[in-house]
Amino acid sequence: MIEVTLHDVGEGMTEGEIANYLVQVGDRVTIDQPVVEVSTDKMVAELPAPVSGKVTDILIPVGQTVSVGTILLLIDEEETETAATVERTIKRVVEQPQQTTMTPTIAPAVRRVLATPYTRKIARDHGIDLELVPATDPSGRVTEDDVRRFLETGTRSAETQQPVVAQTTPSPSVETIPFRGIRKQIAKKMTQSLFTIPHVTHFEEVDMTRLLALREELKAAGQPISVNAFFIKALIVALQDFPVFNAKLDEANEQIVLERQYHIGVATETTDGLIVPVVRDADKLTMQQLHTRVAELSSRAKTGDLRAADLKPSTFTMSNVGPLGSTGATPIINYPETALIAFHKTKKRVCVDEQDQIVIRSMMNLSMSFDHRVADGATAVAFTNRFAGLIEHPTTLLMELI
Repeated sequence: MIEVTLHDVGEGMTEGEIANYLVQVGDRVTIDQPVVEVSTDKMVAELPAPVSGKVTDILIPVGQTVSVGTILLLIDEEETETAATVERTIKRVVEQPQQTTMTPTIAPAVRRVLATPYTRKIARDHGIDLELVPATDPSGRVTEDDVRRFLETGTRSAETQQPVVAQTTPSPSVETIPFRGIRKQIAKKMTQSLFTIPHVTHFEEVDMTRLLALREELKAAGQPISVNAFFIKALIVALQDFPVFNAKLDEANEQIVLERQYHIGVATETTDGLIVPVVRDADKLTMQQLHTRVAELSSRAKTGDLRAADLKPSTFTMSNVGPLGSTGATPIINYPETALIAFHKTKKRVCVDEQDQIVIRSMMNLSMSFDHRVADGATAVAFTNRFAGLIEHPTTLLMELI
């Protein structure tokens, strides 16, 4: 009997929640076939079968959180037929008396569906059997668009095609939402951060007028660069000047560990909750590379295609909630980092310039939460001033990159 255990699917993982089983007791599986989905604080990962065989027992129920090493299910491994076994089988067939020819019953082949956990979730939510969904991807992978296209045709799985029986009992007066998966893991991590780190949030406003004008020039020249790419570059310069915010507090050894690498986490909203994919070694990437990398990570986060390497620990996290319409917030630090910065809505305001002239500028609010154990308010203000200066005068930012 082969044990399928929860193993570390990401750097530093210690536990995970059972999100869904892709097989049932009695099912036959092949080696590397996904059998269970596990939710961590950053992603939903599929665990494959280590051998081919028959599922004999499922030990942990859906929704339960277990530690790494816990046995989840058991598989009875299929024995490989030896030459002697085959010879005995042939001999028995030859020695059997000839019987009336019967048409053999062939079990329908079960198609192993390739799909991301997010795509599987959409299918489950709508009662769709993924084996019935045609894949448009050349690799045979069923995508989110394939499922939605299948849904629009009105075709459902056999279970949902059954006639709907009118309910005789009154509908409940309240609606419940399962508190599990990524949402539950986010809650645990946020609670740990808030109850461990003494948070202080500093607010600042930044004049985005020149930067937005520069973006338009680059776009007209066929070189579009996202605002996030500029933000990351400016953050790296500011973090190099104020390394205490690119650090972790090691309480056990009573020291602040200053990171020498710049792995920038970019908070991304998805249907399953907030995910923080990481732009690793961001200081070594060009502006165009940053633009491409952030776009790729955001797209994969939304479709559930992030890899474990995309979610390795960051050294500093940023959150751009401006496109959602936010004007301010007190963000919770991504533990065990020492700070997190959030960018809010940019809108035109009437301002007074250095010549006391009334002008209209594109202004953005930002909020920065920091660990008051490792930094003071004055340091945080100096950090955001440095960042704001680079954004308000993007030519100075370009000079820093030379």
